[in-house]
Amino acid sequence: MSDIQQALARAPAELCPQSKVSKPRLRRWEASRYLLDRYGIEMAIATLAKLACLGGGPPFQKNGRVPLYPVDLLDDWALARLGRVIHSTSETGRG
Repeated sequence: MSDIQQALARAPAELCPQSKVSKPRLRRWEASRYLLDRYGIEMAIATLAKLACLGGGPPFQKNGRVPLYPVDLLDDWALARLGRVIHSTSETGRG
């Protein structure tokens, strides 16, 4: 059986494993995927790059010219961005 046939014969769960973050810092593309998988926040790689220049994005560190996003700070930023849970559209964000 060829490699392609073996890959197609696998269960879908094997082909798309749940993302398990084992690294303390993520590259920009990994941070984008992490935010979507973990919090449902769609944040394009280019948007993260723009926010890194203008401000307002998740905090990051640099390794040379490579931005690295600490997972714990990504979590904090995502939770702050999501805000509190509301039960009705008549509730305001105050309070």
